[in-house]
Amino acid sequence: MRSNLFDATNQERQTTDRWALQSSKMLRCALQPQSPEIIAAAGAMVAYQGQMDFAYQGSGGGMKLLKKLATGEGGNLMHVRGQGEVFFAKNAEEIFLLQLEGDAITLNTKNLLAFDSSIQWDIRSLGAGGFMAGGLFNLFLQGQGMVAVTSDGPPMLLDCSQQPTYVDPQAAVCWSANLQPQIKNDFKMGSLIGRGSGESFQLGFHGPGFVVVQPSEGAPVVTSS
Repeated sequence: MRSNLFDATNQERQTTDRWALQSSKMLRCALQPQSPEIIAAAGAMVAYQGQMDFAYQGSGGGMKLLKKLATGEGGNLMHVRGQGEVFFAKNAEEIFLLQLEGDAITLNTKNLLAFDSSIQWDIRSLGAGGFMAGGLFNLFLQGQGMVAVTSDGPPMLLDCSQQPTYVDPQAAVCWSANLQPQIKNDFKMGSLIGRGSGESFQLGFHGPGFVVVQPSEGAPVVTSS
């Protein structure tokens, strides 16, 4: 049988690294019984080799559970443990790895792919106006370990230290944990920004740090008539 499907570029890349990109859109994670588990977005697993166990993570109990019940954020996670390799992807989006070294980052929950279970996580509030903007709660990650995030298209890194920066909540991928975004309302009667009324709100960032923006607001929300 002949096909460019069998080209070396499409074959599994053998590596001893625990986290490795198979391509810009596919992540390979190697697991051993004694190694830390991986927490991944539910539904992100596309294949695995060896013996793997997948368990629903839930919301973490306590305040995490209350926030999940109120917002629907942060609950669709799963624990992955075992021996072998597991492959993650999400809607053919671009994947980027971030190595946390005791520092922290905040990210949009829908852009999470996976992270080491050694990393502490929590659901954080952005303020009262964020609910209408579609971003009242986001995921805060801190500690030692790897984080994989996705971007719907090539991302842009913006420096927020020089001037105020405003981002559509659906386009914000992640940002420096020290930044405290403010909700900015640009609503004017008869004039809306973006695809829907929620996008009359933006997240405002200003201070030493960065925000990563994807060139997409995500899939349109379909409502029944």
